[in-house]
Amino acid sequence: MEKTSDLTSGENQRTGDPRNSLDLTGTVRSRIIAFQEKINAKKVRAAVKPKLPAGGEGKVVFYFTSLRGVRRTFEDCCAVRVILRGYAVRVDERDVSMHGGFKEELASLLGPRYGGCKLPRVFANGRYLGGVEEIRQLHDAGELGEALEGCEEVVRGKDDSCHGCGGVRFVPCEGCSGSCKVYVEEDATEYGGFRRCPECNENGLVRCSVCCAG
Repeated sequence: MEKTSDLTSGENQRTGDPRNSLDLTGTVRSRIIAFQEKINAKKVRAAVKPKLPAGGEGKVVFYFTSLRGVRRTFEDCCAVRVILRGYAVRVDERDVSMHGGFKEELASLLGPRYGGCKLPRVFANGRYLGGVEEIRQLHDAGELGEALEGCEEVVRGKDDSCHGCGGVRFVPCEGCSGSCKVYVEEDATEYGGFRRCPECNENGLVRCSVCCAG
């Protein structure tokens, strides 16, 4: 009986078990479908021309997050920052986790949920370059320098951190000391009391006037 079983097994291996062929075909088909869906998604994103960020002329606008909640996203943001700083061009870093206005701004440029894209997102001199994959591909191919042409060049020193904010790009609001509230004296037009500070964002912060001017 054992010899018969071995012969049957050998015969199946030589001729090919139809069930194994079906399993293999199904696996290949599912992978092809998944790959095609990714290609179609990229085509859709490429077909939709994004708007341009305000004040993005002559510099790189870099949307990212400094939060470490999603490790992969945080590492991608750090990787792109390192690459961009190596080209000695002016980079306007817009941290969506520090300022809700940047999050809304990017959503208005790419669509809801950033058009299905993840952070970071990069624009150069009014041109949309993409995210971490596109920046790495351009950098590895030696084409990123050409893509950054037209951006203002900066002189890099040993210590590039801003003396005003330490490289954070934000400082506490001087008008409300970061509390988001200011006291308004009573007059003929309105009652006195505390009001929302009109100068700072939801975190009581304002953009650093030293490194983020212009």
